[in-house]
Amino acid sequence: MHRARLAADLERLATNLRSAWYGPARRVLEELDPPAWERTGRNPVRLLKEAAGRLETAVERPGYGARVHDAADELQQYLDSDDTWYRRAGGDPSRVVAYYSAEFALADSLHTYSGGLGVLAGDHLRSASDLGIPLVAVGLAYRDGYFCQRLDSSGWQHADPARNDFEVAPVSPVLDTDGRRVTVQVGLGDGVVTVQAWHVAVGRVSLYLLDTDVADNQPHHREVTGQLYGGDDDMRLRQELVLGVGGARLLAALGIDVDVHHLNEGHAAFAGIERLRHHLVGGHSLSTAIELVRGELVFTTHTPVPAGHDAFGWDLAAYHLTPLAEQLGVEFRALWDLATGAGDDRWSQTVLALALAGKANGVARLHGEVSRRMWAGLWPERSVTEVPIGHVTNGVHPGQWVGGELADLFDARLGPGWRTSAGPEAWERIREVEPAVLWRTHVAARRRLVGEARDRLSAQSRRLGIGNDGRGLDPDALTIGFARRFATYKRATLLAHDLDRLAGIVGDDARPVQILVAGKAHPRDEAGKHLIQQLVGLSRDPRLKGRLVFLEGYDLELARSLVAGVDVWLNNPLRPLEASGTSGMKAAMNGVLNLSILDGWWDEAIADLAPRAAAGFGWAIGDRREDGEEHQRTAADADALYHLLADELVPTFYRRDDAGVPTRWVEMMRDAIALLSPQFSTHRMVADYVTQAYGLLEPEFEVA
Repeated sequence: MHRARLAADLERLATNLRSAWYGPARRVLEELDPPAWERTGRNPVRLLKEAAGRLETAVERPGYGARVHDAADELQQYLDSDDTWYRRAGGDPSRVVAYYSAEFALADSLHTYSGGLGVLAGDHLRSASDLGIPLVAVGLAYRDGYFCQRLDSSGWQHADPARNDFEVAPVSPVLDTDGRRVTVQVGLGDGVVTVQAWHVAVGRVSLYLLDTDVADNQPHHREVTGQLYGGDDDMRLRQELVLGVGGARLLAALGIDVDVHHLNEGHAAFAGIERLRHHLVGGHSLSTAIELVRGELVFTTHTPVPAGHDAFGWDLAAYHLTPLAEQLGVEFRALWDLATGAGDDRWSQTVLALALAGKANGVARLHGEVSRRMWAGLWPERSVTEVPIGHVTNGVHPGQWVGGELADLFDARLGPGWRTSAGPEAWERIREVEPAVLWRTHVAARRRLVGEARDRLSAQSRRLGIGNDGRGLDPDALTIGFARRFATYKRATLLAHDLDRLAGIVGDDARPVQILVAGKAHPRDEAGKHLIQQLVGLSRDPRLKGRLVFLEGYDLELARSLVAGVDVWLNNPLRPLEASGTSGMKAAMNGVLNLSILDGWWDEAIADLAPRAAAGFGWAIGDRREDGEEHQRTAADADALYHLLADELVPTFYRRDDAGVPTRWVEMMRDAIALLSPQFSTHRMVADYVTQAYGLLEPEFEVA
């Protein structure tokens, strides 16, 4: 293969983020220069710039050029193919869905997400691509992403910048036919801001990231897309106007005729206002325009905690939205009434989205019930059960989250359907895989994870001059994972409620147990940062023998390793405050057994699928009660957790046959993969949106 052809094929792979979730494409990029791959933060575009001088030697490497060409050719076939779930189901490719989100987790090289909302949005795009859904997406091009986590010697979290350099990222400027930047304008209280965009290829899906860092803008307008969730309420309102209004205007400027606008959380609710403007300009009355918007708007709420919904006071809302009201030809009060519930004195993005969306849903069955109770006051004439908020349970993307070892086994034994199908057929074939083979594959993933954890902890210990260096970790010990955002309701320290009981469980040298913890607290969440500090302190407690560790720098790469390599995934929020909890779904796809409070998706899994399991696929902590004082519930849940660990998990894990295989454990792994994977994948989730919310295909069953 000639150098020019190799360079062209590598560029095709680097500039489409399918390489972030499709193993063969990712591997050939990494293989070009593994140290540079890590040094560049797994940024394929930066990698090609830094490793350009290595192409001559890469051409000569036996078989490398052929592997690159095969991967690039496979990508092109994937992009060109009409043989997708959507087309086979009779879907019309001309009916387009626009998906708006304030964050997208697509690759570690793009710092455009903070946590679960962004991870869900990224998986939504990946599955839309794999299923062939005609979907485009809109987000914001933050120059400074959420943050990179760094701990000091006391275990206190510090936030280092997470910069985005779009000149050396897998993005490209959005240009018109004359090669000029496509721009739109959005009015704010202090003037008009010009918005440009960057295009991100996510398989077959196009994502447009809106950017106000435009030379013609005033300095403070250039900063609107400066930082993910940065600044105060004023900045948040500016960002959300750019996302909603600017996003809808950009799609119109690009000539994209959208049938359905899907708002992923209330951040994008202003897209509904822009759609109102479109219909009012067309000569419709306000009441008619609202009904037309309701026919094209879908809203997903993710937040069961009232404080998590964006709200703004009259003065701030009037300041920024009066220019938009004037464009609509209505008084600001008319918009205010849309966005406020009875007796409320705050503009609510969720209330606005619920007022304008014809379809609204929570992200799990239990969360749908919680949401109906939360917002019942908006429909005083209805009973709670009649509140028009249904549910579409979240999922996770198989190709993104199944670890490399298991993905190779799935490719060989399940066939390609596990990557691209919305149905359960391929997943059931895991029951044909020999127990020893499945166990050996998982053990390889665990050993890789423990090696990576040791490397991280050793570097962390050297930098700080103190701390757990990972030498207490055992690649063959029962390994529990806990990784998520450190909000207090998630109760990250529940496991240490009774330290003596915990020490008795993890300190058994005959049957060792180890716990890997990771996650970030919001930079302004002091309570969450204190939880991290407590866990770092526990990691240094001699009673635990180095078997509890905290891994700093939580990112997509570490998340992938954790959900693939641990044996048990722990989740212990205060019910019913976990809307969905997708990390446990990722673990289950890898045959990892869940140990969880009956909240979010796990409540659903236990109720619907546990009766179908031959051996079980995990354990429920406690029961479904939501009454009682919080400290009493915490004590009861901790007691239940310790009993399950000591009496169920540890004995089952260490009970082996003559070949060293924990036979019942492996049967539970099979149940987890076969039953949970298809039900809690974003392939199923996106198919549900297509049939139940978007109306692109006939519905198979009711949303609620």
